[in-house]
Amino acid sequence: MEAFSTDEANENKQKYDLHDRVCKLKAFDESKAGVKGLVDAGITKVPSIFVERPENLRSALASGDSCFRVPIIDLEDIAKDPSRHQEVVNEVRSASKTWGFFQVVKHGIPTAVLEEMLDGVRRFHELDAGEKRCFYSRDFTRGIAYHSNFNLYRTEAANWRDTLFCIMAPNAPVAEDLPAVCHDIMLEFSKQVMNLGITLFELRSEALGLKQNHLKDMDCAEGLVLLSQYYPKCPQPELTLGASKHADSDFFTVLLQDHVGGLQVLHQNQWIDVSPVPGALVVNIGDLLQLVSNDIFKSAEHRVLANNVGPRVSVACFFYTAASPSPRLYGPIKELISEGDPPKYRETTIMEYVSRYSARGDETSALQMFKL
Repeated sequence: MEAFSTDEANENKQKYDLHDRVCKLKAFDESKAGVKGLVDAGITKVPSIFVERPENLRSALASGDSCFRVPIIDLEDIAKDPSRHQEVVNEVRSASKTWGFFQVVKHGIPTAVLEEMLDGVRRFHELDAGEKRCFYSRDFTRGIAYHSNFNLYRTEAANWRDTLFCIMAPNAPVAEDLPAVCHDIMLEFSKQVMNLGITLFELRSEALGLKQNHLKDMDCAEGLVLLSQYYPKCPQPELTLGASKHADSDFFTVLLQDHVGGLQVLHQNQWIDVSPVPGALVVNIGDLLQLVSNDIFKSAEHRVLANNVGPRVSVACFFYTAASPSPRLYGPIKELISEGDPPKYRETTIMEYVSRYSARGDETSALQMFKL
């Protein structure tokens, strides 16, 4: 009877703990003020809903000191100099196969545009809570949604960040629908990133041994989603993460980050800092590109550390049509398949892949669900 009573007590405690957590999550969500609202309220301790498992935090505290450096690729003159173009194709191939991450410099987007985009993100997130509240939503089909943690109710620990989610292509919003403090720069930045994205798709097509327009002709470059992220200064950065370990669900991501740092990529079982480089943009492979390349290119896991010097600001530009219900199927590209290297994944639509990805409650790769 004593053992039964103990088991029953433990079960009741688990139910109470779960109910208590759900209540805290709802209270946080319904405040519509995000993590920035907690900081503005003067909290001195990280709320329990943000506290990570100790093993994740031990890993975070022990990382960053390594001889590895994320590749930096210079895109200057690739349209004018055929030999330099081929060198860059080779560099993109190597980085995409071994790292899944690299940084690009001399990419053609003016520094003034990059700096104004970061300033625009700060302006939005530092508005009074009441001014941002009209954008707050978890309905991402709206195309524009301010929120904190898209998977707030599905993860073990919430991340220390707020996000402005905006679908910028294929159907660009009108300026009046975007926040007034940043609508002009969001539209200009998106236009510039789309142009860069076309170049990166072309380089990756060539790196796979395909015709230059192959990935573009598959409509991989049709969609663009901007996540304007704000990571407030954290009173106890040793207890939480700005973004837990994850891989992106898209074809690839172009990231603009400020000078604060904190982004890390998992490489050869080590967490490597993706140190900010003035004027550079970070580029990383997403799951869908790993799928269509039949594992030639790797979707790398990465994370963001919390900090006590912030806020940290970044803009993640996701190339995929996540909100468009297209019936198009994506599977391993037939030119990359052979008798000795058969397809490793089944075909899927982007909507199905993203839905499966978003429904996960842990850090396991969504790619595993599509393995043949």
